[in-house]
Amino acid sequence: MASLIAGLAGGVVATIVMTAVMMVMGDGGPPPTASLVSKFAGGDPEDYAMPGMLLHLLYGIVAGAVFAVGVPLLGLALGSVIVAAAVGLVYGLVLMVVGMVFWMRMIIGIEADRDMMMMFGTVHAVYGVVLGAFLGAGILA
Repeated sequence: MASLIAGLAGGVVATIVMTAVMMVMGDGGPPPTASLVSKFAGGDPEDYAMPGMLLHLLYGIVAGAVFAVGVPLLGLALGSVIVAAAVGLVYGLVLMVVGMVFWMRMIIGIEADRDMMMMFGTVHAVYGVVLGAFLGAGILA
């Protein structure tokens, strides 16, 4: 069973990998979380690139802890790295849907185009696979 600490650590690792992929695939603009910050603070999202990245890191850390605690509560076992990565992939896709429907569309008011949806889906799948594999490997078990 993955511990809360392992989930927090896995969230850090997975978010860093996800962010690296996002930076390679992205258009060089700020992350969507910068738009969230600017919505409440005022100004342009470009002004909030770093706070947006920090907020995204915080989300990723918390999501890692939720995964580590939630998976056993659902009666699932992360018995091997492969199984854990597969469960993580599903989790990443769930996070993608929640992110696109709730955060981007309903809260921020962004209508994602095809390219943004593809990148958003890819990076969240990467996050989930890395998180699951990290916890499945039992590095901090």
